[in-house]
Amino acid sequence: MKRYSEMTHDEIQAEMQRLRSESMKKYQAGFLSEAGIMESKYFMARSYLLKTENFPEDKEYMVSGYDEPFYVQYLRGVMAWGYFRNSDEQQAFPIGRLEEIKNTSCGCGGNGCN
Repeated sequence: MKRYSEMTHDEIQAEMQRLRSESMKKYQAGFLSEAGIMESKYFMARSYLLKTENFPEDKEYMVSGYDEPFYVQYLRGVMAWGYFRNSDEQQAFPIGRLEEIKNTSCGCGGNGCN
């Protein structure tokens, strides 16, 4: 098995499809812990398709599977290190798990204002 960093774009995409499928099968069979592991591997693989420069430091993001914004202090490889708003415990997530926070305070739904 190759490391994600050694895989081609197509190999990573195929691995992501395999992991997503395996995760769904485990979830449907009631193996929630194993499904969670497959999901974590999926997000790690996804991280290798993304450019770290698209994730500026000192910015908040949502983390897939979490409800609270995550403040990214710095990146190391494909990992984003930082804190959730209501915590002082430093954590790390693969950038493939980060989602940009949409500005919905204007009522435009994050699609831009007219």
